[in-house]
Amino acid sequence: MTDPDCGEASDPAVYSGVVRGPLRQGDRVTLSDVKGRRHSILLTGGGVFHTAKGAIAHDDLIDGPEGVVVHSAGGTPYLALRPLLSEVMVGMPRGAAVVYPKDAAQILTGADIFPGARVIEAGAGSGALTLCLLRAIGPTGRLISYERREDFAEIARKNVATFLARPHPAWELRVGDLVHQLTTESPGQVDRVVLDMLAPWDCVDAVAEVLVPGGVLGAYVATTTQLARTVETIRLHTGFTEPEASESMIRHWHAEGLAVRPQHAMVGHTGFLVFARRLAPGVVAPARRRRPAPGAYGEDYSGPR
Repeated sequence: MTDPDCGEASDPAVYSGVVRGPLRQGDRVTLSDVKGRRHSILLTGGGVFHTAKGAIAHDDLIDGPEGVVVHSAGGTPYLALRPLLSEVMVGMPRGAAVVYPKDAAQILTGADIFPGARVIEAGAGSGALTLCLLRAIGPTGRLISYERREDFAEIARKNVATFLARPHPAWELRVGDLVHQLTTESPGQVDRVVLDMLAPWDCVDAVAEVLVPGGVLGAYVATTTQLARTVETIRLHTGFTEPEASESMIRHWHAEGLAVRPQHAMVGHTGFLVFARRLAPGVVAPARRRRPAPGAYGEDYSGPR
């Protein structure tokens, strides 16, 4: 839908990387063969994609619909579709490791990212999670992404620009340390914070200052050591609800006739997710009703039990 006064800006799809209608020059297209192998091409007038089974002319796709089958010069069929965001995420150029689609989906729901939300992300990595957050908050939200390394920030900037094909009005990418730069944010003005970094526990105090009461803190960590320290730091802060930790795994299934069974390979552990909600200033989190098992904490532990 186009607003006569606002132009394209009224259509959230404009800033989500969604392209509709016939395939055009400059569109990225995924060609899939009968064995499921995929090839990503950028359509150009007069361009040719060469395969072991013969060439495919880009002009055979340009101005036609997606979801069609195109044949190489050798007669091999290829299905042509624009790539989904999940496909772009796992195939984009990388500096830092990307957040995989299964974890990004859990972050969007676990942190309750909504249209118009004010969100802080650290670090930006390669921009995979950034794209998901931008799509969720829409043009009326605000996303500030922090990245310590300039080279990673540049990769994230390019990946986001390539997918969206235009600047996103809700996104600001800052190079620097999150804790130091959060002092520029007004207290209680951020709805959600998502931390994808080596030491998220170092940021808990600073994040607590900027989150609105009821706001969500989400952390994505790779190891059990990181998980334990993140959970305990949030718990000891006492300004958050009891943190909840989880991981997600995906197992695909083979279903053909009577042969219905799980596939041998699965998408297993990639990372742990921790979520907690900010309490009102001055409010202390209620003590846990279930005491930890004997020996759960070391002798030098002085926090609440």
